[in-house]
Amino acid sequence: MQRGEIVVKNQELLEDFLAHLRLERSLSENSINAYKSDLYKLNSAFLDLQLIELEYKQIKQFLDDLNNAGLSTRSIARVISALKTFYKFILSERLIKRSPLETIDTPKLSKHLPDVLSHQEISKMLESIDFSKLAGERNKLIIMLLYGSGLRVSELVCLKVDDVFEDDGFVKVLGKGDKERLVPVGLKTTRQFRCYLEHYRNVVSGEKVVPNLILNQKGNPLSRISIFKVIKELAIRAGITKSISPHTLRHSFATVLIEAGADLRAVQQMLGHESITTTEIYTHLDNSYLKTIIEQYHPRS
Repeated sequence: MQRGEIVVKNQELLEDFLAHLRLERSLSENSINAYKSDLYKLNSAFLDLQLIELEYKQIKQFLDDLNNAGLSTRSIARVISALKTFYKFILSERLIKRSPLETIDTPKLSKHLPDVLSHQEISKMLESIDFSKLAGERNKLIIMLLYGSGLRVSELVCLKVDDVFEDDGFVKVLGKGDKERLVPVGLKTTRQFRCYLEHYRNVVSGEKVVPNLILNQKGNPLSRISIFKVIKELAIRAGITKSISPHTLRHSFATVLIEAGADLRAVQQMLGHESITTTEIYTHLDNSYLKTIIEQYHPRS
């Protein structure tokens, strides 16, 4: 088979796999693009070979080359995961008899306990908001939805006005894989939502018909980058020296619930985690917190 034919065959195979991820597994475009990036690295390394013909030794050399090039353990683990999923797919299509990654183990990653903010630190951020400026009410709502309901920043950006059910105390969130879930919001957040609509959103939107809830001062949907900047700026004003992002507020939301004794399954549902093992990291965080308390206050520690 000529090189041109090989390139076409591999391209068709990759497109079939990406379509499988999109249509059958309902993965988000961000996840699909991550798979695409990793698989195209493999394809570029073996332009003269069909991907269905690659063997263990060739895959192993490819991974060793990534390691020697300085790719982090976490990134290599992600590549291995992508390749295993890809070869599992073509195995199911009966294009190969066994996966070349069958005996390749994913590197073990140390569990990373995310940084969190205390309720006092969140309060300081809220107190640092300048309400003399138009964006004050908006910035307060951003913090209340990230910390009070544990939304991802991508979910907040996509949240629509019609997704807020004030009377029922819920917001409808479109999470990863386009999966919808209902997340409860407290009375304070509901009141802030009304205040935001009256004193900010209705002012900046003018005659524009924009479905998104959170808008910039031109009446357009606020970007993820802008929300990052809002959080960073408020943290600096509050005197918080931790390296934080919008995701830190989501971590803090989960940690507060776990420390208060909330049911793990309930927290999983509110966070939109597909697997409860993802939620369990917050039990480790809670244990770490308890260990700190014992070391600080117990006379025999």
